[in-house]
Amino acid sequence: MTTSEKRTEEQEAASARGELSAGEIPMVLDAVAAAPAGSYLGGLEDQRAVARDLGRPLEERLEAFEDVSDSEVGDTSLVRARNVEREFGLRQLFLKFEGGNPTGSQKDRVAFAQVADALRRGFDGLTVASCGNYGAALALASSVAGLRCEIFVPAKFHTRRIEEIEGLGARIERSAGDYESAVAHSQRRAEKAELYDANPGGPNTPLQLQAYGEIAREIYDELRDAPAIVAVPVSNGTTLAGVFKGFVRLYRRGKVSRIPRMFGASSFGKNPIVRSFERGLDRCLDLAPERIRETPVNEPLINWHSYDGDLALDALKESQGEAVSVSDRKMLQHARLLLEKEGLNALPASCAALAVLLRRHAADALPPDRYVIVLTGRRQ
Repeated sequence: MTTSEKRTEEQEAASARGELSAGEIPMVLDAVAAAPAGSYLGGLEDQRAVARDLGRPLEERLEAFEDVSDSEVGDTSLVRARNVEREFGLRQLFLKFEGGNPTGSQKDRVAFAQVADALRRGFDGLTVASCGNYGAALALASSVAGLRCEIFVPAKFHTRRIEEIEGLGARIERSAGDYESAVAHSQRRAEKAELYDANPGGPNTPLQLQAYGEIAREIYDELRDAPAIVAVPVSNGTTLAGVFKGFVRLYRRGKVSRIPRMFGASSFGKNPIVRSFERGLDRCLDLAPERIRETPVNEPLINWHSYDGDLALDALKESQGEAVSVSDRKMLQHARLLLEKEGLNALPASCAALAVLLRRHAADALPPDRYVIVLTGRRQ
C-alpha cells in the first residue's frame, strides 16, 4: 500500500468516528490564528500589590482582590453575528464571547470566585486538576492574591498552557492516568496539605454555579429579557448548569419573561451528559474510560465522568433543551466560520455550541427570536 493510500484509509477511518485524522488536524488548526497572549491585567498594580501582601490585614487584601476581579473578570461582550445570520437564514444570533476574560475563557469567573473564598477562609494555597484553561485561570487568580497554586495535569494531555501556568507562579504536577485520576490526586493533595480544593463536583459547587450564573445576568443586561435558546459547550456540565440557574433566579425575580431552552454540545460520543441525554436517562451515567480518545481539538470537552453531570442533565430537561455530539471536523469548521465571517477567534471546542444550534436550525427552521452561543477564546 502506498503512503497516499495509507493516508486516505486513515482519513476515512477517522471520518467514520467523527474525527479528523492526525495529518489533517495541524492544517486546520493553523487556519485559525492563535491569539497573542499579551498581558493579563493592566492599570491595577496598586490593588494587586495590596492583595498579595501577606503583611496586610485580610480585609484590605480581600477588598483589593475584589477590585481586581470586578475590574477584569466578566462583563464580556455580547455581539450580534449578522454575517452568520445572513448565511444561514437565522435572525438575531448573539455570541457571548468569554475570550474577553483575562486568560480567555469563562473559567476566570469561577477561578477568581474560589480564590476569593480561599482567601476569606484563611487558606494559603489552592489545588485543581486541569487540562489547560481552568489551570491557567486559577494560576492567575492565585498569583493576584499571593496564594500558592498546584495544578495537576494528566500526563497524556499536551496543553499549550503549561508554560503560561508556570509563568504565573503555579506548580505543575504531572499525574499518571486520565483527567479523572488527576482530580483524585488533586483532592488527596488538598486534604493532605490543607489546600483549598477548587475541583468541580465538591462542596464548592454552589459557589461555582453562582459564578457562572453571572453569564445569564450579563445576557439579560444586554437583551433586557431571556433569549429563546442558550447553547453552551459541555464537559463537566458546571457552566451549563450555572447559566441555567442564573436565568432561573432572574425569572423568579421577575426580570425575564421566560427561561431559555439550554442546548449542550460536546465531543462525538465522548461526554456522559450528552450520551445520557440521548438515551433519555434521568441520571448522568459514566462512560467506559477506555473508549475516551483525546485529540488536540476535543481535549477541553472529553471525559468519562462529568462531575456536575446530573445538574446539567436536570437543566437540559427542565428547560426542554437538547444535547448533541459534534465531531472535531465540525468544531474546526465552525471556528473557521466565525473567524472568516465575524472576525472572532474562538476556541474550536467551544464552537460545538454553534454547530448544534445551526444543525437544529437546518433540520427545522427556528422562528424569529433571539439566540445566544457561549464561546471561549482561542488561547489554549
